[in-house]
Amino acid sequence: MNTPHQHPLKGPEHTIVSEHQSTRAVEQIQRLLLPAQGEPHDVRSLYLIESKRNLERVTWEDRHSVRLPGGSEVSFETYFNALPASYWKRWSQLDSVVLAMDIAGSARIDVYRSKIDGTRVAVTGALVSDRRAEFEVPLSHFEDGGWLWFDVTADNDVLISNAGWYAPQAPKAQLMPDGTEVGPFEKQITVGIPTFNRPKDVINALQALASDPDVDAVIDAVLVPDQGTDHPSDHEGYAELVEHFGDRFREFRQGNLGGSGGYSRIMFEAQGGFDTLGQASEGAPYILFMDDDIVIEPDSVLRSVQAARYAASPIIVGGQMLNLQDRAKLRSMGEIVDRDVFMWAGAKYVHYDHDFERHPLSDRGNPAAPVNADVIERRDPEVYGSRDLHRRIDVDFNGWWMCMFPRVVAEKMGQPLPLFIKWDDTEYSLRAAAAGFPTATWPGVAIWHMAWADKDDAIDWQAYFHVRNRLIVAALHHDGSPAGMLRTMKKATFKHAMCLEYSTLAIQIEAMKDFLAGPERLFDILDTALPTVNGIRKAYPDAQVIPSATDLPEASNTPEVPTIDIDGGLTTPGGTPRMPVHGVRGLVGKARKVGWLLKVIKHNVTPVDPVNHEVPQANLSPAEARWFSLGQLDGATVTTAGNNGVCFRKRDREEVKRLVKETLQLQKEIGQRFDEMRERYRAAQPDLVSRESWAEVFRGQ
Repeated sequence: MNTPHQHPLKGPEHTIVSEHQSTRAVEQIQRLLLPAQGEPHDVRSLYLIESKRNLERVTWEDRHSVRLPGGSEVSFETYFNALPASYWKRWSQLDSVVLAMDIAGSARIDVYRSKIDGTRVAVTGALVSDRRAEFEVPLSHFEDGGWLWFDVTADNDVLISNAGWYAPQAPKAQLMPDGTEVGPFEKQITVGIPTFNRPKDVINALQALASDPDVDAVIDAVLVPDQGTDHPSDHEGYAELVEHFGDRFREFRQGNLGGSGGYSRIMFEAQGGFDTLGQASEGAPYILFMDDDIVIEPDSVLRSVQAARYAASPIIVGGQMLNLQDRAKLRSMGEIVDRDVFMWAGAKYVHYDHDFERHPLSDRGNPAAPVNADVIERRDPEVYGSRDLHRRIDVDFNGWWMCMFPRVVAEKMGQPLPLFIKWDDTEYSLRAAAAGFPTATWPGVAIWHMAWADKDDAIDWQAYFHVRNRLIVAALHHDGSPAGMLRTMKKATFKHAMCLEYSTLAIQIEAMKDFLAGPERLFDILDTALPTVNGIRKAYPDAQVIPSATDLPEASNTPEVPTIDIDGGLTTPGGTPRMPVHGVRGLVGKARKVGWLLKVIKHNVTPVDPVNHEVPQANLSPAEARWFSLGQLDGATVTTAGNNGVCFRKRDREEVKRLVKETLQLQKEIGQRFDEMRERYRAAQPDLVSRESWAEVFRGQ
């Protein structure tokens, strides 16, 4: 936050406007945003950075104005207040943006931009006293990345209000893929939140939206498909929300059709519901999907709407996921589908769980660290800091924890696929992109949500939907060989077997059978697949959660098997010295893994000791429950990802042979029939995503 020497403004692109001059700030695209009252220091780092030299802390009475004591400095080079200029450069109609604010007192305002490696460049600045100030900045230097932000140095006590980034023009018409024009569109949105037995979460989310008058003003309708048995209407706060939103609020009771059924109902009703089948309808030009178990930053609604309204062509605008359990961390800047294996992956230059308290946007790490693209993957933030967060990240899709669709896109693309959960969001973006409507995951548009790494969804009942829906979406959108995908599935099969995850293998078999049965059954099993899966899982001990390992006999701890400890080191119950995880990579790592694999194979051909099905040999954490540890055991408890219980996994030689044999046979059949399945699913897609087909589903609820 070093303040440069005062310098005159140069060039017509930088302007300072007093209250007596005409404004260039036509429409706000991003407000100054302060933390909610009482937020801890790590969360505050998402909003502002105070100089360590400040003698007093800055204060604010509301979330959109800030008071600085004389002599203090503050930087807004932060996640929620820096403008992601490269995204506006890439996607919008704008050639420049305007920073505007009202200043009571005297302060130095300095505007900066960043390069794609995080290098700071001074753009403009001025000493401003008791007036409104505006700085217009061109977007010409943000081709591949870069943010814009401002720092403040207070000469005396200063109040900054009505601050934000503005467009110097109203939105213009947008170009559709076929060359026609649509819009410009009004700043109105339909918000939809499907829910399943999370009534308090839904109420909290709606209360957050209603609490901000500017956000509330752009909400045209609120749609809540209630698919559970614990209804929001039975809880405190619901009646007040219904009264607040009035005729804008609509709830729909229906059976549990999963996320895709809930979101499909929102898209269906946002376009007029049953009254407009087969004809055009009127309504808000934007449709926002949000999960029920999130905490939203309400300003994100306004930002997503403005990003969409100012886009040169209609785009899907996705919100990013901040980690609900560690709120200063950004889970990911953007996701893609790795076409080699047809699986989700972080986009290039993306790092998971970036910690903004430890590594703010200004942290460039070690400047001597190489920037060669070949060493980008998994770069350590302790070395590289936040460099890669200054790059524009292009994505294939955005999760529906928060995702906004222009109505014109929904009208062209139809409904989500009837997939219940998993891959429906991915498929919709892939389908839309193929039609000329890309997805942009927008920094500063965000919710807090439990990170997927904190769930057991790769091995619990959701594993069925992971496999089946991945295959379906691949059949629809993957034109290459399925060999890479099947290779990863086969590798996962052996890992599940060695990890004693028999219930996972059993429901994945059901998933592959349902995929091969074809698209004709998808609507029929939309609400029955989950009960079927749960019925299968009841037969396997690894699917049963026991409240605590203390409910079982004390573990014998007899085997000496390698595990990964909580610090990321390699150890054994017998006390073998730790070795860092990176020490098992390369040639030495491969040799060590071969040795472990031989031990696992040797153990799995020996008879099971039935005593170990009564007394676990070890109690393992999720990090310790790896193939090379569980593969050498007959019975062990594994703590759930939520740390709320354990599962007692037990080796069964005959059952695992049966499961693996059937799994491999089905994988082989998928490879042989994949071209056939491609043709069948692609032929059926128009019916699967039609409003008429979904109308029949909703009529039956």
